[in-house]
Amino acid sequence: MNRPLPPSPAQAPSRAAPWWRTPMMWLVVGGPAAVVVASFITLAIAIEHRDEVLPDSASGKSAESADAADSALQAHDPGAALRH
Repeated sequence: MNRPLPPSPAQAPSRAAPWWRTPMMWLVVGGPAAVVVASFITLAIAIEHRDEVLPDSASGKSAESADAADSALQAHDPGAALRH
């Protein structure tokens, strides 16, 4: 009349779950995989909507006026060149 008890979970032979059923695997692999996918989406958007390169005359400032402004600032404050 003594029946053996079923094995407890600690004594039962353990079989490892398949890798896709382990939640920690999805946390470890899922985050970097999402970043890679997002980077390819960002690359596709950047390629599709390129910005055009503007000529120097379209910037509103010529190189001569920028040099003149720099020399005017240095003439007003001679120590400005030392602080750069």
